[in-house]
Amino acid sequence: MDALSAYMPWIMGGVAAVIAVALLCGPLKWLGRIVARTALGVVVLFLVSKIGGLIGIHLGVNLINALCIGVLGAPGFGLLLLFNWML
Repeated sequence: MDALSAYMPWIMGGVAAVIAVALLCGPLKWLGRIVARTALGVVVLFLVSKIGGLIGIHLGVNLINALCIGVLGAPGFGLLLLFNWML
């Protein structure tokens, strides 16, 4: 019985770790997807800033614009262009 009580904290810690990973798998996948799409938004904004000067499009490369493109996709890019045109 003494050996079981020595290993009980390790067993409980392992069970807690498995439960924590199972519970965090969904939110971490969602967060990873948002980060990847935001990084792609930064690339798009950088390309638009380099090429857009030729056709008169000037969008800033910043986190807010990248998040807008990352979360909303192509409609977010259109929204940024509309805001740029309105202001």
